[in-house]
Amino acid sequence: MGDSLRPDWSGRLRRLWSSARGTSAPALIVSSPINIKYLTGFEGTSLLVATPASTWLLVDGRYEHAAREARTAGAIAAIDIRRVENRFDTTLATVAAELELAACACEAESVTVATLEAWRRVMPAMAFIPTYQWVEELRAIKDLFELERIRAACRATSEVGRALGTLVAAGRTEREIAGDIDAALLRAGCSRSAFPTIVASGPASAHPHARPTDRRLREGDLVVLDFGGVLDGYCGDLTRMAAVGQVQANARALVDAVRLAQDAALATVRAGVLASDVDQAARDVLSRHGLGEAFLHATGHGLGLDVHESPRIGRADAGRRIKLEAGTVCTIEPGAYVDGLGGARMEDDVVVTAEGCEVLTDAPRDLLIV
Repeated sequence: MGDSLRPDWSGRLRRLWSSARGTSAPALIVSSPINIKYLTGFEGTSLLVATPASTWLLVDGRYEHAAREARTAGAIAAIDIRRVENRFDTTLATVAAELELAACACEAESVTVATLEAWRRVMPAMAFIPTYQWVEELRAIKDLFELERIRAACRATSEVGRALGTLVAAGRTEREIAGDIDAALLRAGCSRSAFPTIVASGPASAHPHARPTDRRLREGDLVVLDFGGVLDGYCGDLTRMAAVGQVQANARALVDAVRLAQDAALATVRAGVLASDVDQAARDVLSRHGLGEAFLHATGHGLGLDVHESPRIGRADAGRRIKLEAGTVCTIEPGAYVDGLGGARMEDDVVVTAEGCEVLTDAPRDLLIV
Protein backbone atom coordinates (compact mmCIF):
# COMPACT_ATOMS: atom_id res chain seq x y z
CA MET A 1 0.00 0.00 0.00
CA GLY A 2 1.25 3.49 -0.78
CA ASP A 3 2.68 5.45 2.13
CA SER A 4 1.72 8.94 0.96
CA LEU A 5 -1.86 8.78 2.21
CA ARG A 6 -3.85 6.85 4.79
CA PRO A 7 -7.59 6.23 4.91
CA ASP A 8 -9.52 8.93 6.76
CA TRP A 9 -11.72 6.59 8.79
CA SER A 10 -12.67 9.22 11.39
CA GLY A 11 -13.76 11.53 8.57
CA ARG A 12 -15.81 8.77 6.99
CA LEU A 13 -17.56 8.04 10.29
CA ARG A 14 -18.32 11.75 10.75
CA ARG A 15 -19.70 11.98 7.22
CA LEU A 16 -21.84 8.94 7.91
CA TRP A 17 -23.93 11.03 10.28
CA SER A 18 -23.80 14.22 8.25
CA SER A 19 -25.33 12.18 5.41
CA ALA A 20 -27.97 10.52 7.59
CA ARG A 21 -30.72 11.83 5.27
CA GLY A 22 -33.17 12.57 8.06
CA THR A 23 -33.25 9.15 9.68
CA SER A 24 -34.58 9.24 13.22
CA ALA A 25 -32.45 6.31 14.33
CA PRO A 26 -29.75 7.11 16.93
CA ALA A 27 -27.57 4.22 15.72
CA LEU A 28 -26.78 2.22 12.60
CA ILE A 29 -25.96 -1.50 12.56
CA VAL A 30 -23.59 -2.06 9.66
CA SER A 31 -23.59 -5.69 8.50
CA SER A 32 -22.23 -5.38 4.94
CA PRO A 33 -18.58 -6.52 5.08
CA ILE A 34 -17.55 -4.06 2.38
CA ASN A 35 -19.20 -1.17 4.24
CA ILE A 36 -17.47 -2.18 7.48
CA LYS A 37 -14.16 -2.21 5.62
CA TYR A 38 -14.88 1.24 4.18
CA LEU A 39 -15.80 2.77 7.55
CA THR A 40 -13.14 1.10 9.70
CA GLY A 41 -10.57 -0.75 7.58
CA PHE A 42 -11.43 -4.04 9.30
CA GLU A 43 -11.86 -7.18 7.20
CA GLY A 44 -13.38 -10.28 8.81
CA THR A 45 -16.60 -11.60 10.29
CA SER A 46 -18.06 -8.74 12.30
CA LEU A 47 -20.87 -6.30 12.99
CA LEU A 48 -20.46 -2.57 13.43
CA VAL A 49 -22.66 -0.46 15.72
CA ALA A 50 -22.22 3.23 14.96
CA THR A 51 -23.68 6.21 16.78
CA PRO A 52 -22.74 9.88 16.38
CA ALA A 53 -20.63 9.58 19.56
CA SER A 54 -19.13 6.08 19.42
CA THR A 55 -18.45 3.12 17.16
CA TRP A 56 -18.33 -0.51 18.28
CA LEU A 57 -16.83 -3.37 16.30
CA LEU A 58 -18.19 -6.78 17.31
CA VAL A 59 -15.82 -9.66 16.52
CA ASP A 60 -15.45 -13.23 17.74
CA GLY A 61 -12.33 -14.83 19.17
CA ARG A 62 -10.88 -15.56 15.73
CA TYR A 63 -10.43 -11.87 15.01
CA GLU A 64 -10.27 -10.07 18.36
CA HIS A 65 -6.50 -10.15 18.88
CA ALA A 66 -5.77 -9.15 15.28
CA ALA A 67 -8.34 -6.34 15.46
CA ARG A 68 -6.83 -4.93 18.66
CA GLU A 69 -3.32 -5.11 17.21
CA ALA A 70 -4.47 -3.40 14.04
CA ARG A 71 -6.17 -0.64 16.04
CA THR A 72 -3.01 -0.04 18.07
CA ALA A 73 -0.94 0.11 14.88
CA GLY A 74 -3.37 2.53 13.24
CA ALA A 75 -4.19 -0.03 10.55
CA ILE A 76 -7.91 0.26 11.32
CA ALA A 77 -10.04 3.02 12.80
CA ALA A 78 -9.77 3.99 16.47
CA ILE A 79 -12.99 2.22 17.46
CA ASP A 80 -14.21 0.24 20.45
CA ILE A 81 -13.84 -3.52 20.05
CA ARG A 82 -16.21 -5.97 21.74
CA ARG A 83 -15.61 -9.71 21.74
CA VAL A 84 -18.52 -11.93 20.79
CA GLU A 85 -18.46 -14.70 23.40
CA ASN A 86 -21.27 -16.84 22.07
CA ARG A 87 -23.55 -15.32 19.40
CA PHE A 88 -23.50 -12.06 17.50
CA ASP A 89 -27.17 -11.35 18.22
CA THR A 90 -26.78 -11.59 22.02
CA THR A 91 -23.62 -9.46 22.00
CA LEU A 92 -25.41 -6.93 19.80
CA ALA A 93 -28.24 -6.86 22.34
CA THR A 94 -25.76 -6.24 25.17
CA VAL A 95 -24.12 -3.32 23.36
CA ALA A 96 -27.53 -1.85 22.46
CA ALA A 97 -28.56 -2.03 26.13
CA GLU A 98 -25.34 -0.38 27.28
CA LEU A 99 -25.91 2.42 24.76
CA GLU A 100 -29.59 2.65 25.87
CA LEU A 101 -30.81 2.36 22.31
CA ALA A 102 -34.54 2.13 21.66
CA ALA A 103 -34.13 2.12 17.86
CA CYS A 104 -31.46 1.13 15.36
CA ALA A 105 -31.19 1.59 11.64
CA CYS A 106 -30.07 -1.48 9.71
CA GLU A 107 -28.95 -2.14 6.16
CA ALA A 108 -32.01 -3.58 4.48
CA GLU A 109 -30.04 -4.86 1.50
CA SER A 110 -27.63 -6.97 3.57
CA VAL A 111 -29.69 -8.11 6.58
CA THR A 112 -31.50 -11.37 5.87
CA VAL A 113 -34.96 -12.13 7.18
CA ALA A 114 -33.47 -14.82 9.44
CA THR A 115 -30.95 -12.39 10.90
CA LEU A 116 -33.57 -9.73 11.55
CA GLU A 117 -35.81 -12.29 13.27
CA ALA A 118 -32.89 -13.35 15.48
CA TRP A 119 -32.24 -9.73 16.46
CA ARG A 120 -35.91 -9.22 17.27
CA ARG A 121 -35.97 -12.30 19.51
CA VAL A 122 -33.17 -10.96 21.71
CA MET A 123 -34.26 -7.29 21.44
CA PRO A 124 -38.08 -7.45 21.36
CA ALA A 125 -38.49 -3.78 22.31
CA MET A 126 -36.04 -2.48 19.71
CA ALA A 127 -37.36 -0.65 16.66
CA PHE A 128 -35.36 -1.66 13.58
CA ILE A 129 -35.48 0.97 10.85
CA PRO A 130 -34.49 -0.23 7.36
CA THR A 131 -32.14 2.00 5.40
CA TYR A 132 -31.13 1.77 1.76
CA GLN A 133 -27.76 2.70 0.24
CA TRP A 134 -26.80 4.92 3.21
CA VAL A 135 -23.14 3.91 3.33
CA GLU A 136 -23.05 3.06 -0.37
CA GLU A 137 -23.94 6.64 -1.32
CA LEU A 138 -21.22 7.90 1.00
CA ARG A 139 -18.76 5.57 -0.73
CA ALA A 140 -19.63 7.03 -4.13
CA ILE A 141 -17.48 10.12 -3.48
CA LYS A 142 -13.87 8.99 -3.23
CA ASP A 143 -11.39 10.62 -0.88
CA LEU A 144 -7.77 11.28 -1.83
CA PHE A 145 -6.56 7.94 -0.47
CA GLU A 146 -9.16 6.07 -2.51
CA LEU A 147 -8.36 7.97 -5.68
CA GLU A 148 -4.69 7.12 -5.26
CA ARG A 149 -5.48 3.42 -4.87
CA ILE A 150 -7.98 3.35 -7.75
CA ARG A 151 -5.48 5.06 -10.03
CA ALA A 152 -2.96 2.35 -9.13
CA ALA A 153 -5.50 -0.42 -9.84
CA CYS A 154 -6.35 1.19 -13.18
CA ARG A 155 -2.66 1.50 -14.09
CA ALA A 156 -2.13 -2.20 -13.38
CA THR A 157 -5.26 -3.16 -15.33
CA SER A 158 -4.19 -0.93 -18.23
CA GLU A 159 -0.77 -2.57 -18.25
CA VAL A 160 -2.49 -5.85 -19.02
CA GLY A 161 -4.66 -4.14 -21.62
CA ARG A 162 -1.57 -2.93 -23.43
CA ALA A 163 -0.27 -6.53 -23.58
CA LEU A 164 -3.39 -8.10 -25.10
CA GLY A 165 -1.67 -8.43 -28.47
CA THR A 166 0.63 -11.05 -26.93
CA LEU A 167 -2.25 -13.05 -25.44
CA VAL A 168 -5.00 -13.07 -28.06
CA ALA A 169 -4.40 -15.21 -31.15
CA ALA A 170 -6.24 -17.45 -33.57
CA GLY A 171 -6.36 -21.05 -32.37
CA ARG A 172 -6.20 -20.18 -28.70
CA THR A 173 -9.22 -20.97 -26.52
CA GLU A 174 -11.21 -18.36 -24.67
CA ARG A 175 -10.35 -20.13 -21.42
CA GLU A 176 -6.60 -20.07 -22.16
CA ILE A 177 -6.68 -16.35 -22.89
CA ALA A 178 -8.72 -15.60 -19.76
CA GLY A 179 -6.23 -17.56 -17.66
CA ASP A 180 -3.34 -15.62 -19.15
CA ILE A 181 -5.11 -12.31 -18.47
CA ASP A 182 -5.64 -13.32 -14.83
CA ALA A 183 -1.97 -14.29 -14.50
CA ALA A 184 -0.90 -11.00 -16.08
CA LEU A 185 -3.00 -9.07 -13.56
CA LEU A 186 -1.11 -10.78 -10.74
CA ARG A 187 2.23 -9.96 -12.37
CA ALA A 188 1.12 -6.34 -12.68
CA GLY A 189 0.77 -6.19 -8.89
CA CYS A 190 -2.91 -6.99 -8.40
CA SER A 191 -3.96 -9.29 -5.57
CA ARG A 192 -6.71 -10.88 -7.66
CA SER A 193 -9.12 -10.34 -10.51
CA ALA A 194 -11.98 -7.98 -9.71
CA PHE A 195 -14.50 -10.36 -11.32
CA PRO A 196 -14.43 -13.47 -13.52
CA THR A 197 -12.61 -12.40 -16.67
CA ILE A 198 -14.75 -12.35 -19.82
CA VAL A 199 -13.31 -13.56 -23.11
CA ALA A 200 -16.18 -13.93 -25.58
CA SER A 201 -15.45 -14.73 -29.22
CA GLY A 202 -17.54 -15.09 -32.36
CA PRO A 203 -21.22 -15.82 -31.58
CA ALA A 204 -20.59 -15.52 -27.82
CA SER A 205 -19.48 -11.89 -28.22
CA ALA A 206 -23.18 -11.06 -28.67
CA HIS A 207 -23.80 -12.13 -25.05
CA PRO A 208 -22.75 -9.30 -22.68
CA HIS A 209 -21.70 -11.55 -19.79
CA ALA A 210 -20.55 -14.67 -21.63
CA ARG A 211 -18.06 -16.83 -19.75
CA PRO A 212 -14.89 -18.26 -21.34
CA THR A 213 -15.21 -21.70 -22.89
CA ASP A 214 -12.93 -24.08 -24.77
CA ARG A 215 -13.96 -22.53 -28.09
CA ARG A 216 -10.92 -21.64 -30.18
CA LEU A 217 -10.67 -18.23 -31.79
CA ARG A 218 -11.03 -18.35 -35.58
CA GLU A 219 -10.81 -16.07 -38.60
CA GLY A 220 -13.51 -13.40 -38.67
CA ASP A 221 -14.28 -13.45 -34.93
CA LEU A 222 -14.97 -10.38 -32.85
CA VAL A 223 -13.60 -10.89 -29.34
CA VAL A 224 -14.79 -9.05 -26.21
CA LEU A 225 -12.12 -8.88 -23.48
CA ASP A 226 -13.49 -7.59 -20.16
CA PHE A 227 -11.28 -7.79 -17.08
CA GLY A 228 -10.00 -5.87 -14.07
CA GLY A 229 -7.62 -6.17 -11.16
CA VAL A 230 -7.84 -5.44 -7.44
CA LEU A 231 -4.97 -3.53 -5.86
CA ASP A 232 -5.01 -2.67 -2.13
CA GLY A 233 -8.70 -3.54 -2.14
CA TYR A 234 -9.71 -1.21 -4.98
CA CYS A 235 -10.83 -2.26 -8.44
CA GLY A 236 -9.99 -1.45 -12.02
CA ASP A 237 -12.31 -2.45 -14.87
CA LEU A 238 -11.49 -2.45 -18.58
CA THR A 239 -13.02 -3.78 -21.80
CA ARG A 240 -11.25 -3.89 -25.13
CA MET A 241 -12.11 -5.38 -28.51
CA ALA A 242 -10.09 -7.68 -30.76
CA ALA A 243 -10.73 -9.13 -34.20
CA VAL A 244 -9.19 -12.27 -35.64
CA GLY A 245 -8.01 -11.40 -39.13
CA GLN A 246 -10.57 -9.78 -41.40
CA VAL A 247 -14.08 -9.27 -40.03
CA GLN A 248 -17.26 -8.45 -41.91
CA ALA A 249 -17.78 -4.78 -42.73
CA ASN A 250 -20.92 -4.66 -40.60
CA ALA A 251 -18.99 -6.16 -37.66
CA ARG A 252 -16.36 -3.44 -37.97
CA ALA A 253 -19.14 -0.85 -38.21
CA LEU A 254 -20.56 -2.24 -34.96
CA VAL A 255 -17.24 -1.72 -33.17
CA ASP A 256 -16.84 1.77 -34.61
CA ALA A 257 -20.35 2.78 -33.49
CA VAL A 258 -19.66 1.62 -29.94
CA ARG A 259 -16.41 3.59 -29.91
CA LEU A 260 -18.30 6.73 -31.00
CA ALA A 261 -20.95 6.09 -28.33
CA GLN A 262 -18.27 5.91 -25.66
CA ASP A 263 -16.70 9.13 -26.95
CA ALA A 264 -20.07 10.88 -26.65
CA ALA A 265 -20.64 9.59 -23.13
CA LEU A 266 -17.14 10.59 -21.99
CA ALA A 267 -17.67 14.08 -23.40
CA THR A 268 -20.88 14.41 -21.35
CA VAL A 269 -19.41 13.43 -17.98
CA ARG A 270 -18.85 16.26 -15.50
CA ALA A 271 -19.99 17.22 -12.02
CA GLY A 272 -23.64 18.27 -11.89
CA VAL A 273 -24.71 16.29 -14.95
CA LEU A 274 -27.40 13.67 -14.54
CA ALA A 275 -26.12 10.11 -14.84
CA SER A 276 -29.04 9.45 -17.18
CA ASP A 277 -27.78 12.20 -19.52
CA VAL A 278 -24.46 10.39 -19.86
CA ASP A 279 -26.32 7.18 -20.65
CA GLN A 280 -28.54 8.99 -23.15
CA ALA A 281 -25.54 10.44 -24.98
CA ALA A 282 -24.24 6.94 -25.69
CA ARG A 283 -27.71 5.64 -26.49
CA ASP A 284 -28.38 8.43 -28.99
CA VAL A 285 -25.23 7.57 -30.97
CA LEU A 286 -26.10 3.89 -31.13
CA SER A 287 -29.67 4.70 -32.14
CA ARG A 288 -28.42 6.83 -35.04
CA HIS A 289 -26.45 3.79 -36.20
CA GLY A 290 -29.52 1.57 -35.99
CA LEU A 291 -28.25 -0.14 -32.83
CA GLY A 292 -30.51 1.36 -30.17
CA GLU A 293 -32.22 -1.95 -29.47
CA ALA A 294 -28.83 -3.70 -29.38
CA PHE A 295 -27.67 -1.71 -26.33
CA LEU A 296 -28.70 -4.15 -23.60
CA HIS A 297 -27.29 -2.64 -20.40
CA ALA A 298 -26.51 0.63 -18.66
CA THR A 299 -23.64 2.83 -19.83
CA GLY A 300 -21.70 2.40 -16.60
CA HIS A 301 -21.51 1.98 -12.86
CA GLY A 302 -19.59 3.22 -9.85
CA LEU A 303 -16.23 1.64 -9.08
CA GLY A 304 -14.23 1.33 -5.88
CA LEU A 305 -14.01 -1.33 -3.19
CA ASP A 306 -16.66 -3.16 -5.23
CA VAL A 307 -16.46 -3.51 -8.97
CA HIS A 308 -20.13 -2.48 -9.13
CA GLU A 309 -21.24 0.26 -6.77
CA SER A 310 -23.16 3.54 -6.78
CA PRO A 311 -23.99 5.40 -8.91
CA ARG A 312 -25.61 3.58 -11.83
CA ILE A 313 -25.03 5.34 -15.14
CA GLY A 314 -28.26 4.24 -16.77
CA ARG A 315 -31.60 5.30 -18.14
CA ALA A 316 -33.63 7.98 -16.40
CA ASP A 317 -35.55 6.65 -13.41
CA ALA A 318 -38.87 8.38 -12.83
CA GLY A 319 -38.42 8.05 -9.08
CA ARG A 320 -34.84 9.28 -8.81
CA ARG A 321 -32.48 11.75 -10.49
CA ILE A 322 -28.83 10.91 -9.88
CA LYS A 323 -26.42 13.82 -10.35
CA LEU A 324 -22.76 13.05 -10.78
CA GLU A 325 -20.50 14.64 -8.19
CA ALA A 326 -16.83 15.51 -8.32
CA GLY A 327 -14.81 12.63 -6.90
CA THR A 328 -17.14 9.93 -8.19
CA VAL A 329 -15.35 7.11 -10.01
CA CYS A 330 -17.34 5.22 -12.60
CA THR A 331 -17.04 3.13 -15.72
CA ILE A 332 -18.18 4.29 -19.15
CA GLU A 333 -18.94 1.13 -21.13
CA PRO A 334 -21.56 1.26 -23.89
CA GLY A 335 -22.04 -1.87 -25.96
CA ALA A 336 -24.10 -3.30 -28.79
CA TYR A 337 -24.95 -6.99 -29.30
CA VAL A 338 -26.44 -8.52 -32.43
CA ASP A 339 -27.15 -12.24 -32.66
CA GLY A 340 -25.58 -13.74 -35.75
CA LEU A 341 -23.12 -10.88 -36.10
CA GLY A 342 -21.44 -10.45 -32.72
CA GLY A 343 -21.08 -7.87 -30.02
CA ALA A 344 -18.83 -5.00 -29.03
CA ARG A 345 -18.19 -3.15 -25.79
CA MET A 346 -15.67 -0.43 -24.92
CA GLU A 347 -15.00 0.37 -21.27
CA ASP A 348 -12.83 2.86 -19.41
CA ASP A 349 -12.76 4.11 -15.84
CA VAL A 350 -13.06 7.83 -15.05
CA VAL A 351 -13.13 10.15 -12.07
CA VAL A 352 -15.68 12.94 -12.35
CA THR A 353 -14.35 16.51 -12.08
CA ALA A 354 -15.92 19.96 -12.19
CA GLU A 355 -14.61 20.42 -15.75
CA GLY A 356 -15.35 16.94 -17.10
CA CYS A 357 -13.56 13.74 -16.25
CA GLU A 358 -10.11 12.24 -15.86
CA VAL A 359 -9.77 8.94 -17.71
CA LEU A 360 -7.91 6.52 -15.44
CA THR A 361 -7.38 3.67 -17.91
CA ASP A 362 -4.99 4.26 -20.78
CA ALA A 363 -4.75 1.01 -22.76
CA PRO A 364 -5.16 1.59 -26.53
CA ARG A 365 -8.80 1.72 -27.59
CA ASP A 366 -8.26 0.84 -31.25
CA LEU A 367 -9.62 -2.50 -32.43
CA LEU A 368 -6.82 -5.03 -31.92
CA ILE A 369 -6.32 -7.08 -35.11
CA VAL A 370 -4.64 -10.45 -34.42
